[in-house]
Amino acid sequence: VQLQASGGGLVQAGGSRRLSCAPSGIILGIKAMAWYRQAPGEQRELVAGMVAGGLANYADSVKGRFTISRDAAKNTLYLQMNNLKPEDTAVYYCKFDGIWQDYWGQGTLVTVSS
Repeated sequence: VQLQASGGGLVQAGGSRRLSCAPSGIILGIKAMAWYRQAPGEQRELVAGMVAGGLANYADSVKGRFTISRDAAKNTLYLQMNNLKPEDTAVYYCKFDGIWQDYWGQGTLVTVSS
C-alpha cells in the first residue's frame, strides 16, 4: 500500500491550498495520521497530526492557519492551508501510522511566492 499525496503547487502569499493524501489500498487499524514538511536545507518537521479519535495538534508556526482533517469513509487525509507565507514553502509529506508499520507519501511541493 502506498500513500498518494496531491494538491501542491505555486501559490501567492496570503493564498490557500488544500493537500490530500489517500492510500492506494486498505490500511487497517490506523492509529494516527500526520502531515510533515521539509524545506530546502532543513530537517523534516511535523506540521499537523491527528490521532484516530480525532484530536489534532499543530506546529506553532501554522496554528490558526492550517487545518488537518480526515474523510474516514475514503480514508483520505487533508491539510487545508490558509494565509500561506513564503516560509511555508516546502515538500509536504503525509504519514499514516498503522498497526504493523508506518506509511509515508511521496511528497508534494508547495511553493509560496511573496
